[in-house]
Amino acid sequence: MDARNHSYTPLTEEVLHRLRRAVGDKALILDPQVRESFGRDATASGCLPEAVVEATTAEQVEALLKLANEVRFPVTPRGTGTGLTGGSIPVFGGVTLSLERMNRITRIDPANLVAVVEPGVINGDLKKAARELGLFYPPDPASFDTCSLGGNAATNAGGASCVKYGTTRDYVLGLEAVLPTGDRITTGVQTRKGVVGYDLTRLLVGSEGTLGVITRLILKLIPLPPAVMTVVAFFPDLPSAMHGVMRILSKGYTPCALEFLDRHCLDLVGDLLPFEGAHDAGAFLLVEADGAPRSVEREIEEMGEVCLEAGAGQAFLAPDSVKRSRMWDVRKEVSLRIEQGASLYVPEDVVVPLGRISELVEGLPELENRFRVRIYSFGHAGDGNIHLNFTSRSGSSSMQVQGAVEAVLDRVLAMGGTISGEHGIGLVKKHFMARELCAESLRLQREIKRVLDPNNILNPGKLFE
Repeated sequence: MDARNHSYTPLTEEVLHRLRRAVGDKALILDPQVRESFGRDATASGCLPEAVVEATTAEQVEALLKLANEVRFPVTPRGTGTGLTGGSIPVFGGVTLSLERMNRITRIDPANLVAVVEPGVINGDLKKAARELGLFYPPDPASFDTCSLGGNAATNAGGASCVKYGTTRDYVLGLEAVLPTGDRITTGVQTRKGVVGYDLTRLLVGSEGTLGVITRLILKLIPLPPAVMTVVAFFPDLPSAMHGVMRILSKGYTPCALEFLDRHCLDLVGDLLPFEGAHDAGAFLLVEADGAPRSVEREIEEMGEVCLEAGAGQAFLAPDSVKRSRMWDVRKEVSLRIEQGASLYVPEDVVVPLGRISELVEGLPELENRFRVRIYSFGHAGDGNIHLNFTSRSGSSSMQVQGAVEAVLDRVLAMGGTISGEHGIGLVKKHFMARELCAESLRLQREIKRVLDPNNILNPGKLFE
């Protein structure tokens, strides 16, 4: 479905008057400077919405979408704007619907291990509230201290803990959503099982705000693991580090995090690592385990030994919370330093089968030389989700960077992988969809969009060319 085939109505004074009556004067923002900040996400691009609605209730969302269908103007839902694919950019103007102020944790039920939240709740705030009750919400995107749970659900966000605990979709038991027509529905259950009707919850989770606006989430919690320990290992090169990853997994260990940094990343953040081997290593592996204290201590030591057997030059335990926190701060600093130091920066997150991680990373130097780019690789080795950050070298152009991106994506697909593990498709990857999905799959998805959004009102221009 192509939004350019739809004729949208501009927000005239009459339309704005009706919009103000529908959502309330306090919710409507028309100031151009304020609107500008709602027109972009964590990508470099942006578009100016004609108006912004800061909703605080589901009733306001209903009223907005009903008016949008009647008058025919586009609505772009938005969380906190941390997305990396342009999913919340209002490419056709209209109204940006901000859900940031719908940020209440309605209920945490320790007896049933359930939390009920509004979409604007920050991921880290739920983690903290759950932890105070001895509970744990595992999904942990890198931006967990700023990203919203509604945005996490819209993109089925992942994170480092996916290797053991899965993605956001695995923790959404049910939800409330307003469809593009303005009709409100509830889906799913508040129990661990439920098979009544089609699974609309799983359809909406990961739909990137194109099929409905989530206004409430029912999330599964688990007991807080009593102990967490970390070991870091330095390898001579990235392929040997990936060999270490496979040895850990094949021996039956289930770490709660298995993260890596390549040599380029170590050049950026090696000064932050309190280990002598950091400056000479070709790759860095962070392995974390959680559970019963004695079991965790034994497993983390054994996984450190596996790393040494796989070729690591050094392995260090980080048993206390201060050292663990420092290791994670270093891991999170990588993206910031890459972006700050590059004039041209394209982040990609691909996934390949575990057995082919090494094959993928071994081919990166050849692509760097061919396209005259630098590729920083890091990410979630335990589930095959590799974050590749493409930056230009001196004299290279945006076309060369794009060529390198396309070459990598083609290799990933040839290996049986996928072009996006957790960032989503949004604007920046929609022209790659046809490379991964067959024509019939795309047709069916467009038909689902057309059934739920006959006037192409909600988040047009995303996912499909």
